[in-house]
Amino acid sequence: MFNKTRMILTGWYLLIIMLLSISFSVVIHKILTQEVVRYAHIQQIRMERRLHIVIADDDLVNEITGRITIALIAINGAIFFISGGLGFVLAGKTLEPIKEMMDEQNRFISDASHELRTPLTSLKTSMEVHLREKSATLESANSLIKESILEVNRLQTLSENLLQIAQYEMSKNVIKPVQVNIKVAIQDALKKTSSLMKSKQIDSINQLIDTPVLGNPYALVDLFVILIDNAVKYSQSGSRVYVKMKVSTKSVAIRVIDEGIGIEKEDLPHIFERFYRSDSARIKNNTGGYGLGLSIAKKIIDEHKGSITVKSNVGRGSEFIVTLPKG
Repeated sequence: MFNKTRMILTGWYLLIIMLLSISFSVVIHKILTQEVVRYAHIQQIRMERRLHIVIADDDLVNEITGRITIALIAINGAIFFISGGLGFVLAGKTLEPIKEMMDEQNRFISDASHELRTPLTSLKTSMEVHLREKSATLESANSLIKESILEVNRLQTLSENLLQIAQYEMSKNVIKPVQVNIKVAIQDALKKTSSLMKSKQIDSINQLIDTPVLGNPYALVDLFVILIDNAVKYSQSGSRVYVKMKVSTKSVAIRVIDEGIGIEKEDLPHIFERFYRSDSARIKNNTGGYGLGLSIAKKIIDEHKGSITVKSNVGRGSEFIVTLPKG
């Protein structure tokens, strides 16, 4: 499809260029022919006055106009081939962002479909097995309902993440940035993750400074909820999570540090990709995530013209460093 569209777009580029080129060539041919005829007529009159005889040399005029025609045809031919090549390259560069966007969209739909299929298949299979079971009891029915609720919760989490991604895809055209106290945003995020911290008996140690940044307050809270939530999920019970800030002249750096399982070196370049989940160590941790959180975080940071870097040691923990420009 891409190649076909590229050829069509190249054809349109070529058609427009050649129409302009031929139009100019016709005008140039007409002007030059008129000038040749006028010059020949003037020379003819001068010669006739000098020699007192009638001189007519239409063959010379026809030869010159013929050469002009051939030269213009050759020039248009060269323009045709050069424009065709350049148009093909330009069409490729024009369509490349669209192709990348479509490829990403198709990959996203494929990955989302795969992730949706897993819990739905699990739900369907469990219910079918239960219906076929002749000796089903109230206890087994309750057990099935509990398992089904867990799968429904997973589906709800996935749908919320997908909606969140869609929201941040279009948020820069909808929400105007305002001045936000980053300390308040982080404190709100800590409140939202406090129940998870309590359930795992994890303490948070925070060093926060009142600092203004320009951005979307709701998005910034979501950003730190994602980072703190990840830090808690991948940490052992009884460990600690640190949130530290360092303010410079033009930016503020926020570090979210955990004492968790860490990330393998080969996984680090991919952790911000959609639906990417780390190696077996994280699967063993049984977090049940979909690999969407960090991709959402990266989208939020990009919209705020910031950056994020990651340091990690397997078995010792990870450190996410978010740098945002001051407001």
